[in-house]
Amino acid sequence: MEQALWTRARLGRCGPPLDLLTARFDRHAYASHTHEQFSIGICVGGSEVIDYRGDHLRPGPGSIVVLAPGEMHTGRPAASDGYAYRALYPEPSLLTDGTLGGLPYFREPLLDDPELAAALRLAHTELSACPDPLETESRLPWLLTALARRHSTARAARDGVPGAAHIAHAVRDRLADELLEPPSLALLASELGLSRYQLLRAFRTTMGIPPYAWLAQHRVHRARGLLESGLRPAEVAGLVGFADQAHLTRWFRRVLGVTPAVYRNSVQDARR
Repeated sequence: MEQALWTRARLGRCGPPLDLLTARFDRHAYASHTHEQFSIGICVGGSEVIDYRGDHLRPGPGSIVVLAPGEMHTGRPAASDGYAYRALYPEPSLLTDGTLGGLPYFREPLLDDPELAAALRLAHTELSACPDPLETESRLPWLLTALARRHSTARAARDGVPGAAHIAHAVRDRLADELLEPPSLALLASELGLSRYQLLRAFRTTMGIPPYAWLAQHRVHRARGLLESGLRPAEVAGLVGFADQAHLTRWFRRVLGVTPAVYRNSVQDARR
């Protein structure tokens, strides 16, 4: 079955959009076209032929394709079983944070990087299901910087951030204080005189996890107390800043190994 499902995520609350595409085609062939943004695709099944820069690219499962803004290209199935891919369309500036040398140029548009492909696919899948603004802003710019550093002409900027622990703790406190509507990382970075990549680097170095993961765990701990007081998971989700009960459940299971409903029932049973 042919499908093309679009999701619009945002890079932080009130931040710029970033489109995500999940596609599966058996026969569809794209006409020659361009994008204003980068087009970054991860092949997840089948095989495709992309006409680009006078060559025929043939991505297979696990490969990454990077198409530059403004460059003409096509896309069509290479075989009768069609092809499936996930794509994201970031503004060029998202690939320059954390790098030097201007707009990255990818001499090889077809990349073999299993680790990065798996990380991009997982982030795409989870953000398509629940495009949380802080999670989008924490995950995708970090991965796009890695893509530019590993495979483009861009040079890596210095990773060391003076006062990293102080920066991380300041960001942590702001997120905890504003857990219902957390500020964007771009705003926090600007207030601290940093780039967003520097903020992410300082936070991950100090806390061991990215900002969205820290805030999700903080929300889970707040949710425990509300569940113990007798509130239902559907009520608790909104009170601690999760998008809905499914979002709460996903993180509750990651952190505590059980669903919120099971946790609530077990606590209530223990008090009887």
